[in-house]
Amino acid sequence: MRGLVAAGVAAALLAAGCGDSKSDAKKSAGLAPTPITAATVEVRALELSEDSVGSLENFIDPKVGAEVAGRVVSVAGFVGKKVRRGDLLAEIDPVDLEIQNRADTAEVARLETLVANQERIVANQRKLVEKAFISQNAVDDSIAQRNALAEQLKSARARLDANRNALRKTRVVAPIDGAVEVQIVAPGDYVKVGDPMFQLVGTSLVHAHLPFPESAGPRLRIGQPVRITSPLVPGVVVHAKIDEIRPTITASSRALDVIVKFESDGKFRGGGTVNAQVVTGRKEHAVVVPEQSVVLRPAGKVVYLVQEGRAVQRVVETGVRKDGMIEIVSGLAGGETVAADGAGFLTNGAPVAVARPRGENPAAGSPDRGAGKVDGGAVVGKGGGS
Repeated sequence: MRGLVAAGVAAALLAAGCGDSKSDAKKSAGLAPTPITAATVEVRALELSEDSVGSLENFIDPKVGAEVAGRVVSVAGFVGKKVRRGDLLAEIDPVDLEIQNRADTAEVARLETLVANQERIVANQRKLVEKAFISQNAVDDSIAQRNALAEQLKSARARLDANRNALRKTRVVAPIDGAVEVQIVAPGDYVKVGDPMFQLVGTSLVHAHLPFPESAGPRLRIGQPVRITSPLVPGVVVHAKIDEIRPTITASSRALDVIVKFESDGKFRGGGTVNAQVVTGRKEHAVVVPEQSVVLRPAGKVVYLVQEGRAVQRVVETGVRKDGMIEIVSGLAGGETVAADGAGFLTNGAPVAVARPRGENPAAGSPDRGAGKVDGGAVVGKGGGS
């Protein structure tokens, strides 16, 4: 007995769900028109894109270390300071190097004098050989001494150049344009060669790391255009391109890491968040409707055509969404009028009242001007049944 009852209920529900448009129209014949807005189905070019929320990374962030040993006598670089390449960050005590520089300079001058004197001796001895006053061996010995002194002079000059270079390195300068992120040393600290003194960040070039799901991989390629925006710089859109696509999947997020490099004026900061849109393609003749026109019903995704003052249900297949519009892959051809705002309240065959845009002259409205108004709108058609 219970089985017979359940079967009867199921049959009744099935019959109710399979009613045709004529029965729906009869049920809604006595209903008041539903106020809606309408839109024309458009055929236009549609840009295809992939969206991502990523993060920024400073491309250049060098650690500035000591190139000579000594005590730090002054610090000019502090955290947050903007610097240009060559700006002074700190100074190391140069006294010892200055003393060595004077000694090396004196040694070079001494050897230059000895070499010049030996050149004169060699010249005089060659004249004596020509007159047979001395042997050629004496001249050869003088030439050998001159050559040895010349090599010593080269060595002394090299030591002087190295000392002068080390003396210049007592002034620790910024190697890039950027900002001081970390100040490691303070006046009075003793540093050895290689000890870190500052951490800088370059502000002229940044990387955007954009994660994408694995499924987007076949649609992404190096060189595709990218539009980047950031909460740090509201209203600014950076136009760049994909520079790298990492060959591996990130273990923690199972995502592709896409890298975009672009020039910055310092407003985009490392660690900040960015919204990115990668343009992957373009459809020249896409059928689109407002997103609110597509509603979910038992039959699937549908839109409601506005015909003779009533809503006519049409099952559709949808594609990509873009800027408040949604692509209709099948079910519409373009040029039809569909319900937009209020579509979610409609059923097949329901009477509708399309609201006029503000400022529109009622006398210049639709061809069905004879229809009455409902809640400030104009009924499309004469109100006849479908």
